[in-house]
Amino acid sequence: MAAPTKPKPKPVLETFYSVSEAAIRLGLRAKEDPGKRGEKWLRDGVNLHGFPKHRMAGQLLFSDSDLAEIAALHGSRVHGNTGKRKRRTTRRPTASVAPIAP
Repeated sequence: MAAPTKPKPKPVLETFYSVSEAAIRLGLRAKEDPGKRGEKWLRDGVNLHGFPKHRMAGQLLFSDSDLAEIAALHGSRVHGNTGKRKRRTTRRPTASVAPIAP
């Protein structure tokens, strides 16, 4: 007798956001802001760093789980400009004038 097989779980349809909607959802820009702030960061992240994403009908889309993963990856990221700064030193010109002979 064959062992009973488990039924496959049905796929769950998530909510998908365009690049501009994803930037708003991640808090990279305000909803009222007409600019493209945060969109370049998301596009660069997809193209250069492999951010999770979906492409459907030639569009770049992000699901809720994609945005949660992006936020988790970059939420606690330490940037290079934190910490103690080096003091900038300037070189003083040396006296290269010959002494006056008596």
